[in-house]
Amino acid sequence: MPSSFDRLELLSEHGCFGGVQRFYKHASSEIGLPMRFGLFLPPQALAGQNVPLLTFLAGLTCTEETFAIKAGAQRTATELGLALLTPDTSPRSAGVDSEDHHWDFGVGAGFYLDATQAPWAGHWCMESYLLKELLPAAVSEFRLSGERQGLFGHSMGGHGALTLALRHPGVFRSVSAFAPICAPTQCPWGRKAFTGYLGQDESTWAAHDASLLMAGQASVPYPGGVLIDQGLADKFLAEQLYPEVFEAACAQAGQPLTLRRHEGYDHGYYFIASFVDDHLRHHAQACFS
Repeated sequence: MPSSFDRLELLSEHGCFGGVQRFYKHASSEIGLPMRFGLFLPPQALAGQNVPLLTFLAGLTCTEETFAIKAGAQRTATELGLALLTPDTSPRSAGVDSEDHHWDFGVGAGFYLDATQAPWAGHWCMESYLLKELLPAAVSEFRLSGERQGLFGHSMGGHGALTLALRHPGVFRSVSAFAPICAPTQCPWGRKAFTGYLGQDESTWAAHDASLLMAGQASVPYPGGVLIDQGLADKFLAEQLYPEVFEAACAQAGQPLTLRRHEGYDHGYYFIASFVDDHLRHHAQACFS
């Protein structure tokens, strides 16, 4: 694993609740292209403390800036002493036709896995990028606590948070999600993405389905609990998200789950901003225990 970034470039820096919100670009060896990420460092980190790292995986059409700008998480991150890492969702400028048509799953959106099918296999390696490159380099470069990491995300990023936390035991102390795609092998978004990235053999898809991964656990992976918030006014709930399938899988595995269903909330960042403090406190409890 790399211990530092290749050609790390600071793009902008903004004072924020006593800490600093920064945006960076670097040359990614795993992706083979420049990648961007955001990082909020609380005042505790600026003072030299070895603070926990909480990574947020954004959803479709988002970038490394979306959560940092819209969620309003920095105030509570300062209170709790958490660094917030926000990767971009996907490779950019790879020269693949129609790669920017992000609503067309299988064309563009990273889905937080390593593609095996052309033309995506060359650069669409988001799982390896995050686990082998970005997180270890961020921990080293900014002197963060690699032993105290949490992972959360929204929609496609909620899928990524749940699956990566289950696929890489021991890396993360905690996991949570907002309106995640819980059973991608069963929904149109997931089936199209998996067909494009992983091919027609559906037996390869199960390894990236959070509900199937959870149902197959031999022991409870997160004894401290998993937190999921879902808006009941979310227009994608019935056809794409399937939280009830993940709920059943957790019950089968004995995994404690807090699945909160909220009347009147949709799929957007007003919903995330309403409950993000609860997620930060969920992760802080695990990281500081």
